[in-house]
Amino acid sequence: MSNRATTLSRRAALALPALLLARPAAALILPERVSQGSLVTGRADPGTRVTFEGRNLRVSPDGLFVFGLKRDAEPQATLTITAPNGHREERRITVTPREWDIQRLEGLPGRMVTPDAEALARIRAEQERLNAARRTNTATPHFAEGLEWPTRGRISGVYGSQRILNGQPRAPHLGLDVAVPTGTPLAAAATGRVTLAGDLYFTGNTLLIEHGHGVTTLYAHMSRLDVREGEAVSRGQVIGASGATGRVTGPHLHLALFWLATPVDPRPLLP
Repeated sequence: MSNRATTLSRRAALALPALLLARPAAALILPERVSQGSLVTGRADPGTRVTFEGRNLRVSPDGLFVFGLKRDAEPQATLTITAPNGHREERRITVTPREWDIQRLEGLPGRMVTPDAEALARIRAEQERLNAARRTNTATPHFAEGLEWPTRGRISGVYGSQRILNGQPRAPHLGLDVAVPTGTPLAAAATGRVTLAGDLYFTGNTLLIEHGHGVTTLYAHMSRLDVREGEAVSRGQVIGASGATGRVTGPHLHLALFWLATPVDPRPLLP
């Protein structure tokens, strides 16, 4: 090899790392701030692969994706983005902590606070049904159209509050309670498909509707169910009526929002 060829080869070798470093970062649009219990929507270049804490996210053809942060999410979350050109990088997101209310409820039937063995077996079986329904993850992102209130009324319970039932600490409340009379019509918060419809021990007559990408709304304590599992529903369509079934102290709608198995706060997404 001539001296000139050798010099050019060395220059090319030295330039290669610089070229690799100069590859453009994957385009990614995310909210500036997120907090514990948030449903987070982002957008990337079409064809980008996105992973949230080891889980591959569904990315729409136009680059839309979504993930949920737990009530007790750590101060930092990590996204891994692989651009269409193969460039891979990590993005760290700061998660703002929240302060949670304490809610005390008295006068509940003892069997609803400390279930017996027979009831526990039923609860476990129902939990498996719930888990299976919440794993539904379809392609059309109906959730991106936004959520609307299923009904309007006094807010009697908020997401994340620590529950003290008959003086006994229990799991946090992971939904939004709207106090309305029994029989009040309830509407679907968004377009989607019913993944569960039935009478459950704690939540009474209950509906789950999946709105794409694993985003699901839950409607509990209903007096009447007007739709069935597998049925497609439209945003604003009446799906049943409020009631006082399951573990309650009075008639209301318990509205919950999930990203797969993660309960998130529905209130920031409602008008």
